[in-house]
Amino acid sequence: MGIKSALSKPFASFVVKKINKWKYHAVEAQQKVFKTLISSAQDTAFGKDHHFSTIKNYEDFKKQVPVVDYEGLRKYIDRVVEGEENVLWKGKPLYFAKTSGTTSGVKYIPISKESMPEHIKAARNALLTYIHETGRADFVDGKMIFLQGSPEMDKKGGIYFGRLSGIVAHHVPGYLQKNRLPGYDTNCIEDWETKVDAIVEETIHEDMRLISGIPPWCQMYFDRLSAKAGGKKIKDIFQNFNLFVYGGVNYEPYRAKIEETIGRRVDSIETYPASEGFIAYQDSQTEKGLLLLADAGIFYEFIPTEEYFNESPTRLSLGEIELDKNYAIVLNTSAGLWGYSIGDTVKFISKNPYKILVTGRIKHYISAFGEHVIGEEVEYALLTVAKEEGLEVTEFTVAPQVNPEEGELPYHEWFVEFVKAPADMEEFRLKVDQQLQKKNIYYSDLIEGKVLQPLKISMLQPHAFINMMKAEGKLGGQNKVPRLTNDRDLADKLQKYLL
Repeated sequence: MGIKSALSKPFASFVVKKINKWKYHAVEAQQKVFKTLISSAQDTAFGKDHHFSTIKNYEDFKKQVPVVDYEGLRKYIDRVVEGEENVLWKGKPLYFAKTSGTTSGVKYIPISKESMPEHIKAARNALLTYIHETGRADFVDGKMIFLQGSPEMDKKGGIYFGRLSGIVAHHVPGYLQKNRLPGYDTNCIEDWETKVDAIVEETIHEDMRLISGIPPWCQMYFDRLSAKAGGKKIKDIFQNFNLFVYGGVNYEPYRAKIEETIGRRVDSIETYPASEGFIAYQDSQTEKGLLLLADAGIFYEFIPTEEYFNESPTRLSLGEIELDKNYAIVLNTSAGLWGYSIGDTVKFISKNPYKILVTGRIKHYISAFGEHVIGEEVEYALLTVAKEEGLEVTEFTVAPQVNPEEGELPYHEWFVEFVKAPADMEEFRLKVDQQLQKKNIYYSDLIEGKVLQPLKISMLQPHAFINMMKAEGKLGGQNKVPRLTNDRDLADKLQKYLL
């Protein structure tokens, strides 16, 4: 055991004790965060416009601050981007996290001197809680890799901006810098395929112990490593690799293929970071769910998903939520985002402590006929049957077919890239359809009522999704394939990759 791993264990114990002080008192922690946020922003332009000085409680807040997306805050964010101070939060932001949106184009998400440390602390604590629970700290003595965006930044209004993962790279603690790969120059490569090849060259002979990134792009890294090493499994290339840290998408659709490529199962930690704030992380290897960070400068609100598009949806604080119900998550942050809907949906599976599952995107659903099928449901249906039959799925997405051939009923079309395809596709698709009916009663009613016919599966060529993303200029980085779309745009793009 090296000195770093030896020291990490008592430090992990110390940090976990601090976490436990708010972990089992999350509602009280949220009340403190709420008061601090309102008090700190009273004299900002937004605070004055929304009468923060008169807000005494959450009910007052809901009356005065609407739920918005980026466009709803844009007039304020544009002022911040132009260099104005005290607009959404006191002073100026430290950074803007640059993201791309489908309706707003490039988005500039402010990160303040108060919110930046929370991103770093949450990532650190995810690892420390793992060390404390398992006693496994050897990864600290080896090399670690974080597949991420470029750390290069530009300036707007005198404020640096770049991808969140690139910004965070500048704040990696000094004691980890020597362990961290790839190097700065490699990280700055913009073309994803060129970058992955460079990372392979830089890491293939190193003692990699922790690997982190979005699962499909880590799979691409693993595939190229294996090819470079003459087909070896990752466990034979990195014999001490024992911890996989991921976020951005549900790991389960990718788990079987990634573990087959690795050659054995490795521990994994799921994280839920967003440009707007670090929301949750997996704090146990034996319990499901992600610990909601109730003491991290974010006051959370939750809207029942079935009400999200209503004119006046119900808004709930943490203490008002119910278990096993899907909510759209809304953030109020120490970087000056107010009533900000990030578009994600979550479900609570525990209240003591408060733990969530990320269930999808509020705009990623199919409801062409009123069925409102969501990502959690399609993942469950496909993976349940695939597991029963010993099949592996590389990637998939689902779209409605509302204009079928004459004489046919409409249906959901599933575009699936298999590692190993079903021997009997007809039997497989009907089993998946039955599982989806079990998860979604509205879909079941439409099938029973002969409004829809059972789903159809369109098999895709190997590497179809990677090739499609490449053609769209969205290969790598933080880009992800949506599980569901309510139109045929993505489905049309995939037609050229059909088997």
